Amino acid sequence: MSVYGQTITNLSESESWKLLASVELGRLITSVQGQPELFPVVFEADHHNMTEGWSVIIKGRARVLDTRAEIEEAEQAQLLPWIPTLKLNYVRVTPREISGRRFRFGPEPDRESTFA
Repeated sequence: MSVYGQTITNLSESESWKLLASVELGRLITSVQGQPELFPVVFEADHHNMTEGWSVIIKGRARVLDTRAEIEEAEQAQLLPWIPTLKLNYVRVTPREISGRRFRFGPEPDRESTFA
């Protein structure tokens, strides 16, 4: 479904998952509400080039991995830090909802005709 002409397009769930799987970097956004080891979170990833971009957001619950088996499984993902510091915790996000949008870049609309 498109909004704002053809500038922004809402992505299907399957396309959102496909795009999310294509990137190696995302952002974890937390909102603490009670229990210290279980948080409602948002994970966001995006990508762009000169003409278009996309953004995918997952909302879900995060849990710090604490068993040896969970940590060994997480280490197999070969996640690498940007800076050489120890990363002592792994967090797994269980998705509850996913949404995505694709953006087509272009010049700003004419202000006179937009607000006339």
